[in-house]
Amino acid sequence: MIESAELVFGGQRHLALAATLVRGEARPWPKPFDAGLTAVLAARGRRVCVLASGDPMLHGVGATLARYLTADEMHVIPAPSAFSLAAARLGWALQDAQCLSLHARPVELLRPYLSNGARIIALTSDATTPGLIAERLCALGFERSNVHVLQALGGARERLASHCAKAFPDHAFDALNVVAIEVEASAPARPIARAPGLPDDFFEHDGQMTKCEVRAITLSALAPQRGQLLIDIGAGAGSICIEWMLADPTLRAIAIEADAVRAERIGTNAQALGVPGLRIVNGRAPQALEGLPAADAIFIGGGGNAQTIEAAISLLRSGGRLVANAVTLEMEAALIEKHARLAGRLTRIAISRAAPIGGKRGWRPAMPVTQWSWIKP
Repeated sequence: MIESAELVFGGQRHLALAATLVRGEARPWPKPFDAGLTAVLAARGRRVCVLASGDPMLHGVGATLARYLTADEMHVIPAPSAFSLAAARLGWALQDAQCLSLHARPVELLRPYLSNGARIIALTSDATTPGLIAERLCALGFERSNVHVLQALGGARERLASHCAKAFPDHAFDALNVVAIEVEASAPARPIARAPGLPDDFFEHDGQMTKCEVRAITLSALAPQRGQLLIDIGAGAGSICIEWMLADPTLRAIAIEADAVRAERIGTNAQALGVPGLRIVNGRAPQALEGLPAADAIFIGGGGNAQTIEAAISLLRSGGRLVANAVTLEMEAALIEKHARLAGRLTRIAISRAAPIGGKRGWRPAMPVTQWSWIKP
């Protein structure tokens, strides 16, 4: 396979290992990665070999090329992935561990998976990533977690270093490493629940946010499905779109927020809760919706209006879900009119919480919310 190739693409390390077999032109993988991808695709129809470690279809170059090439244009020869090798060295059941890639990605992506007793195997970028992971664990109250750094797996330099996160060394590791974590929470740690409706204090906010009980009902109506896109209009603290993305790592969201301070706060919340890929648009709807992709679901918060609702309907895909919450009489009137004209479901949400009244306690009602949910034909 390598000997018969006209072009052989690979990292410097891969090309050095295969040097005695290469008969064609060796092409080191350039930076940025996309430049190499363009060169591979430009050679379509020729005999091209792309070298990669482990399983190239698992967070690898094979999976990237498969977005552009058909299956009969590729012949993939997989080897044990770094995840498989790490699980074998540690004696872990691979199906019980959360496997994710932090290669060229922020370590904040770990956040949704940090719960007591969890096992995580993560691909990394370089020698510094293990230390960044340990710092993040300590900052979030998981400092007692065991962090295993598996270096140069499958090679002559292979070695394993295991440390408690709070006593993690500051020396560099081999640049080729995988990190495995046995998560142990201490008292300050706050794991992210799998069900929607996180406590309000998980988010930085100024009071302008969809509160936890209403948020849980709203996310149920939005009905997240793998790979889909949500547009959150009037995002406030970003709680709806952040919890949408937490439902599955394939989910995407765009937060629209007119207030610049709140828009910045949404970014802070997204980083803190492990969804740094949230896209934020600082602008006012409906103008801010121009140029955005069609959405699978759209949420309009309590400050919407009839014009924004119409713009959202236009942007929604067929079969997509629109959910709008009203706390003002004007927005409620707009939702009642839309329900009368388009049907859907109209719901009144009233929440009361126990609160002190003098020396005793009683029910203090929150502002009632009128919710209209509708599926576009």
